[in-house]
Amino acid sequence: EFDVASNPEFLREGSAIEDFRRPDRVVVGAESDRAKAVMKEVYRPLYLNETPLLFTSRETSELIKYAANAFLATKITFINEIADICEKVNADVQDVARAIGLDGRIGGKFLHAGPGFGGSCFPKDTLALLKTSQQVGAPTRIVDAVVEVNEARKTRMTEKIADAIGEVKGKTIAVLGLTFKPNTDDMRDAPSLVILPGLQEKGATIRAYDPEGMDEARKHLDIAFCKDAYQAVSGADAVVILTEWNEFRALDLKRMKALMKAPVMIDLRNIYRPAQMAEAGFTYTSVGRASVSPRH
Repeated sequence: EFDVASNPEFLREGSAIEDFRRPDRVVVGAESDRAKAVMKEVYRPLYLNETPLLFTSRETSELIKYAANAFLATKITFINEIADICEKVNADVQDVARAIGLDGRIGGKFLHAGPGFGGSCFPKDTLALLKTSQQVGAPTRIVDAVVEVNEARKTRMTEKIADAIGEVKGKTIAVLGLTFKPNTDDMRDAPSLVILPGLQEKGATIRAYDPEGMDEARKHLDIAFCKDAYQAVSGADAVVILTEWNEFRALDLKRMKALMKAPVMIDLRNIYRPAQMAEAGFTYTSVGRASVSPRH
């Protein structure tokens, strides 16, 4: 005789150990007192009394996992649409995100505008929630829109890059970052898998560098891979930042400008300040903020 329990994980790629050691909560779906006692004993030496241990039904615990990731995906998609409005009305999406994030009812996490979400969790779990809702006859129109808008955003980023560069055909574009997020080599549903082929279809040559993801990226992308950021930008007509790796936050901008054919940067992760890039002599485009030209 045995019991079945559901114990969803809420670990983030790139910080799984820290998330395991200091979780916000532990969710267990179990029906019997015996199963609950076993699960309490499993977690007792790990978290003592610091972490909430929530017991519920198996069905509820599974839905908690899907609902949590769908909600976070919705926050990302929402701030991306706000970023689009910011670009039209000369507002700054980072200021908007910070201000609304300081509201305790909203919170500041997952309010970073960019090229859309990817990875193994959000796409999978939003689609799983949609499938479940269809099967039981309870439509989830918000989640459906999130999935649709996110996929369309990746394609639209190709157009954003092309608009910033001008005529793309025959141009060499350096790309910094290929994985869907930093601190992982995961290429699953990465925005780069949509954006870069779109640029190639327009006639661009792509030279890319990623600190961890190039071996995996080679399985999916037919592009030139470089040993570092400076090799990637050498002779390039523009550089695109697709993943916010820490090393890209401290690039030698003077060296980059000297290596590039044209000092044009499209920063899809907003890791630089527009005023800083204008001062460094770059034509700079980001997400949800005004574009700037070099200061002479």
